[in-house]
Amino acid sequence: METGRFYVLPPLPYGTKDLEPFISEEQLEIHHDKHHQGYVNGANAILKKLQNAREEDVDVDVKASLKALSFNIGGHILHSLFWPSLAPSSEGKEKPGGVLGNTIDKEFGNFERFKKEFSQAAVSVEGSGWATLAFCKQTNRPIIMQIEKHNTNIYPTFRILMVLDVWEHAYYLDYKNARGKFVDAFWNIVNWNTVNKRLEKLLK
Repeated sequence: METGRFYVLPPLPYGTKDLEPFISEEQLEIHHDKHHQGYVNGANAILKKLQNAREEDVDVDVKASLKALSFNIGGHILHSLFWPSLAPSSEGKEKPGGVLGNTIDKEFGNFERFKKEFSQAAVSVEGSGWATLAFCKQTNRPIIMQIEKHNTNIYPTFRILMVLDVWEHAYYLDYKNARGKFVDAFWNIVNWNTVNKRLEKLLK
């Protein structure tokens, strides 16, 4: 495949044991190396199929191809945002400070209210999906976005600051079907520095 023309799995920004006990090494390796890699492979295969069809001037099921491409690209992009949103608990903070902390307090009243709403969004995603903290530049407001699958209910053009994967593949080995326990554990390993930097960059 031509370099720069296809998607590539990003490396984890920490060791596979560094998120324990909240995410086990086995869970993290399978999630990153198998599931995220699967979305990269899926997107690249569709891009290659479309490219070949154009070069050979043959018909392709455009509707089905673009639907599958959206799903796989969405999975790749969201996972690429997810990994840096996490940090070893020894490096993390209980709640954000700086611009992010002020922005959350202004919108939600306080961090605990934000945490409650975000957790409820994560627990209540229908089927598989994500809870995200996004930012609307038209209103200068942070808004919680609940994404089903990888590409449904997305607010167009909103920049994503923080994501939590609540597909079962993100937690089943560690928490079985107890999604709520996984969501509770997530708050111990949020990389608030990364999330804050994303917001600062957006506001420049």
